Amino acid sequence: MTALTDHADDRWDDGLIARSRHPALGHDDDHDGEEGDDALVRAVSGAGSDGGKAPAPPLSLEGQALRMRLDALRQLVGLSRTRLDGKTLAEAGRVLDEAAARRGLSPQHTVVAIAGATGSGKSTLFNSLAGVQISETGLRRPTTAAPIACSWSDGAAGLLDRLEIPGRLRRRPRETSEAEALRGMVLVDLPDLDSAVGAHREHVDRVLALVDAVVWVVDPEKYADAVLHERYLRPLAGHAEVTFVVLNQVDRLPGESADLVMDDLRRLLDDDGIALGEHGEPGATVLGLSALTGEGVGELREMLGQFTQEKGAATRRISADVDRTAVRLRPLYVADGHAGPEIGEAARAEFEDRLAEAVGAYAAGLAAERAWRRNAGKACGTPWLRLWRWYEARRAPRSLAGLASLAAIGRTSTAFDAPVEQEVTARQRVEQAVRTVADEAVIGLPDPWAQAVRETAVRGAERLPEALDEIAVTLGAAVAVPSVKPPRPTWWPAAVLAQAAMTLLQIYGGLWLIGQIVGFLEPSLMPPVLLMVAGIVGGPLVEWACSIAARGPARRYGQDAERRLRQAAAGCGRARVLEPVAAELLRYREVREQYAAVAKLSTTRQ
Repeated sequence: MTALTDHADDRWDDGLIARSRHPALGHDDDHDGEEGDDALVRAVSGAGSDGGKAPAPPLSLEGQALRMRLDALRQLVGLSRTRLDGKTLAEAGRVLDEAAARRGLSPQHTVVAIAGATGSGKSTLFNSLAGVQISETGLRRPTTAAPIACSWSDGAAGLLDRLEIPGRLRRRPRETSEAEALRGMVLVDLPDLDSAVGAHREHVDRVLALVDAVVWVVDPEKYADAVLHERYLRPLAGHAEVTFVVLNQVDRLPGESADLVMDDLRRLLDDDGIALGEHGEPGATVLGLSALTGEGVGELREMLGQFTQEKGAATRRISADVDRTAVRLRPLYVADGHAGPEIGEAARAEFEDRLAEAVGAYAAGLAAERAWRRNAGKACGTPWLRLWRWYEARRAPRSLAGLASLAAIGRTSTAFDAPVEQEVTARQRVEQAVRTVADEAVIGLPDPWAQAVRETAVRGAERLPEALDEIAVTLGAAVAVPSVKPPRPTWWPAAVLAQAAMTLLQIYGGLWLIGQIVGFLEPSLMPPVLLMVAGIVGGPLVEWACSIAARGPARRYGQDAERRLRQAAAGCGRARVLEPVAAELLRYREVREQYAAVAKLSTTRQ
């Protein structure tokens, strides 16, 4: 039999009026239809003054939970756009778009598709539920070339527009008391899912992605067909609550054969991962019937009527889509069961220690300590020793400032003509420090986010060695050879005064002794000698005592200089590496929280 849209006989004369010959209808597999009384069926070619939209009723708890999950999924996609490729997020975007489109249309209607393989009898079942022959049945395959819709109430035009079902293929059922139980349902008869015509299979895939529920019609010969199970049922296992599986043509199975086939069908569905709602549990509905004889059709009609009156199919379908999306996205947001990584204090301390080593903070502290002690020695030393030191300084081929700076920096720097090998070593220290802290930060991160964190750390480290060089040259040199003398302790003036007194004793004793030698003073050798000895011995003693007293302040001054250099290097490392990495981890924690909200209902199924 040719496709419905190709017919121009008296039964489909204008595309708006359908005349049926018998409500019982022929079997779609091996039975021809029987003629009967004609019945008029009005087409739904845009019926409903609301254009397919109706005021939405107050959301149920299930609807509110779904809205929160959709909001979380929308935020998840927005936060992930710069970290994940568009193809990865395409499925989530499609779910959001389809959810928004469906929730904007009539919530009073439930769209149910009847799908099946060639010869399963789906069109016969479609006609039997409608109570009138709407979809063509016959022996020639494929019989149904395009989706045909039957609506039991007005207001479904927008939903049918979304399914791209033209007005000439929209019908109304026979007005009977049984039809009243299905008010609000929109039934769609699909082409064969295993049709040899590619366009037919495209119709099936497109409509199945948009309907609220699906009635899968199988027959005793092809209920285990691999195409049905592998391409459709298995991928849609999470949609069990909006799935009906109907074993048609049970009238062809003698004795207990029907029960055996049903048991095997349930086993296959269980292998597909489809939960079966058999003991009051949520899941797929499985039943056997004969669309030709009417056996079991009334039970299916009653189930569909109750299912439609609940008005929750659209919400369940969207929730199942979100569940499936959450399962597919899980590897991108969850790894190793970690709730969210962060840079630990130990990793931060190690990173800062490595940077301090790179700028030579410890050596700079030692140089600062020596500079403080040297300054103390200059102030508290004997004048003769200071004179000798001045003389040695004049003779030195290189200034003490340059030597002290090089010692303080304790690392490579082009400012001091350091060897190239040392420069490479210092850069390697910095790179190693960055790699170490990045490896610590990505523990427990999924691969895309781990890669993003590493790239952030690498970008921050690009100019880090140069920045540390600048710190070492400026702050390190200032610490090693300060332009301003270190602060002096409170006892310093007393020590200087004592050293001056020792010097005066030496001078006074010397002048006294000279006066005696030239005869200007009375001979008395012992007193001037004692004064000179006291000055000569006392000066070094004061200097030694000052050096002992200067150890503590010098050490503290060196530690303070080391601390300032360490803080400068650590601040540079934080600004360039740690803070950007922490910001990336914070973004991951945000998306992880959004993912947890999206997967709230699906976590028990993963």
